[in-house]
This record gives sequence, structure tokens and C-alpha cells, in this order.
Amino acid sequence: MEEPLVGPRSLTREAAALRAAGPDLAGHVDRLCTRIERVDPLIHAFVPEPGRPARLHAEARALAARYPDPAAAPPLYGVAVGVKDIVHVDGLPTHAGSALPPGVLAGPQAVVVDRLRAAGALVAGKTVTAEFAGSAPGPTRNPHHPGHTPGGSSSGSAAAVAAGLVPLAIGTQTIGSVVRPAAYCGVVGFRPTFGRIPVDGVVPNAPSYDTLGLFTADLAGAALAAPLLCDDWRAEAAEATGTTGTVGPAGPAPVLGVPVGRYLERARPEAVQAFEEQLARLAAAGLTVRRIDLLPDFESVLRQVHTINRYEQARTHADWFARFAGLYRPETAAGIRQGQAVAPEDYAAALRAREHLRDRVAEERERAGVDLLVAPSATGPAPSGLAATGDAVMSLPWSHLGLPALSLPAGVTADGLPLGLQVVGAAGADERLLAQAALLETALGAAE
Repeated sequence: MEEPLVGPRSLTREAAALRAAGPDLAGHVDRLCTRIERVDPLIHAFVPEPGRPARLHAEARALAARYPDPAAAPPLYGVAVGVKDIVHVDGLPTHAGSALPPGVLAGPQAVVVDRLRAAGALVAGKTVTAEFAGSAPGPTRNPHHPGHTPGGSSSGSAAAVAAGLVPLAIGTQTIGSVVRPAAYCGVVGFRPTFGRIPVDGVVPNAPSYDTLGLFTADLAGAALAAPLLCDDWRAEAAEATGTTGTVGPAGPAPVLGVPVGRYLERARPEAVQAFEEQLARLAAAGLTVRRIDLLPDFESVLRQVHTINRYEQARTHADWFARFAGLYRPETAAGIRQGQAVAPEDYAAALRAREHLRDRVAEERERAGVDLLVAPSATGPAPSGLAATGDAVMSLPWSHLGLPALSLPAGVTADGLPLGLQVVGAAGADERLLAQAALLETALGAAE
């Protein structure tokens, strides 16, 4: 019987089942490795790892010995996690999707992996990334349609969750590398507020933007993992009120803002049509939707992002590129060379412009009485072919401002390609974003 490529697994259910089953994880590891062995050769979500089963069995035995009493087991006891291959994991080399010698990129284990392992997780392996979390894609295929891109740069992490290889995976987003692949692969992708998860132990791309995020099958999974990974998680902040009097399962219903104008015009017609249908579902569920022209100077925002991103990318790679330029792929090398040409004064001006924009957007949201922004997660469904990872522009302004954002699965196209709804919160209000987004997830799911 042919193995299905799509089969996302609930993190909350799996975590509960593993804790209830007791300390012995041997059968769980066998099933995990069998699924990876059968499916991953078809989608290439994981970096190949000789000896994966032996390593995982050894780590599972050590974990079981540490927690013989199931009642004392941590929340992610035995849960298999995929980790993007720019994040250092003790015992596994970091290639960052590149041809550079792994020793050049080596470093101490990332804080996010420390937190995963402290919560009882098993690292199933490194997931494929575009080269240095940029635009040069890896070999990963979209589990829904293997001839289509899974998105990037966290391609392997999104595909691994969509295919049910793991119920949780770690990615990073500089511009659109969590939200877009989550949408293309039909899973939830959560990018917290910039800096909310420490990036210590992560190979940088553009440090002003680089943000760790996560992929799960549903929002409940993200809500389970986020408090374990984010700094200073405040459960009580999730209960902060919205601006309407309507009460739903997560408290007062949020007012949704649609950023119309030049930004939304970047989405393709099929994405806009699907988005309008999603808005109609949300309105029918009793949510208030307001349209605001939040980014009338969108072309200026694009220039700011290009300047900051390229300048920082060139500085991040200054030493490596000087030594190994011939090993870089053309897309990455071109971006670095563009950054080398950016003048420091232009970079400084772009940073100042970003601060002004951050203040203005926050003021406009407050003036409009908007709690959450909603938009398409991507310009459309996953494009055909594997030569590119798709357009990140729908995530660009929110990453530029460091705002928390997530992608919710929101239906499929006529030919079965997933679509996503992007939900953007206020800076630092990650707890409230996840709680209020549950209302949207319910409304979208009820209309399926």
C-alpha cells in the first residue's frame, strides 16, 4: 500500500499520549524512523543522517531513565521535533543548506534546542533550509503536490509537519520564511515578536530581522509549544480584551483590520478572491472587519527592507564569503554583493525610517480600533517547480516591523493546493495573538 504524503499529527494529542504511555519510547522511535524512512525520500524534508535510528533510540533511553515516573515527565516528553539546519544541535553538523565545510559554521547548541530538550523533546533531525536561509532552495518538495515548492527558507520544517514526520518543527523567518511555507504546506506557522525567542546558536542572515518560529498541525500545538520557547511568556496576557463586546471561546472577539492598498495589490487575483471568501466567513461568524490603508508608501517599505536586509547579509557573510565565495550558490552570492554596495549612511537612514514606520503603524491601528491585522499568507498557492521558493512580500512589512504573525490553514484551491490566512498581532502581544486567532481558526474550520 502506498504511503500517504500528507498526514499532519496533533502535537497536543501526541504529547499527551506519550506522557500517558509511560517511560518506554522504543516503539515510538521505531514508528518515527519508519515513517521518515518511507516518506522522506519522496519529499526530502530532512537532511540525510546515517544512523538516525540508533541515535534516537539512545537519546530516548536516556530520556526515559531521567523520567521514570510519567507524572513527572515534562510537557514534550518523547515528542519528535525537526530543527532547521541553521540552528545548532549538539551531535549534528550544521550545513545551513550550503557547500561550506561544516566546521566553519560550527557553534554551541542553540538556546531554542536547549529549551526543547529541557521540555523532553527528541530532535528527529535537521530539516532542509534554503542556502543560509535565503532564496537558493534546497531539494524539499511540497507533500500536497511534489512538483510544487514547499516555500522557503524553512522548507523542510514545514514539509515535515505537513507530512506527519514530526508534530513540531523549528524554522526561522527573516522576511517570510515561516508564514509562507506554512501556507504552502497547509499547516500552522507561528513567528513570534522579533527577539521573543533567543537566536543564540543560530547561523544569522540579517540580524535585524532574524526570528525563530515554529510549525504545528494546528493552533493548539503552537499554543503548547510557544510558552516553552518564548521568553517571559505570560498566560494572563492572552485574556486581554479586544475592542468589541462580542465574547467567544478565547474572550472578547478581536476587531480585524485589512490593510488594503498597494500592499494587498501584490497578491495574485486567486489569492485575493480566496481572501475575500475567508473574510466573509469571519464576518459571518460575528467578527468585525475594517479596511484600512495602512501602508500607502509600500514601495518605500520595500526599499527599506532591501537596504537593511542586503547590508546585514553582506556583513554576516563577510569572512565566509571572502574565503569561500566559489562555494556559494549564485542567488546567495548576488545578494551578498548587492549588500556590499550599500552605503552605511543608506543603511542608517533605512533603520531610522523603520522606526518612524513602526510608530505610525501602531498609531493607525489604535486609531482604527483594530486588534489583529489579517491578510493572505502568500501571494497565492505554492508555485509549480522547485527552482524558487515563492514570493515573501505578504509577510515583508510585518517582519520589517518585528510584529508577531502566524499563518492559519484556510482551505485549498481547486487542484488541492493549500491556502493560508495571515494574522498579525501587536508587538509583544504574542499571547493574545494565539488566543484570539483561535476564534479565526474555529470560524474558518466551521465553514469548511
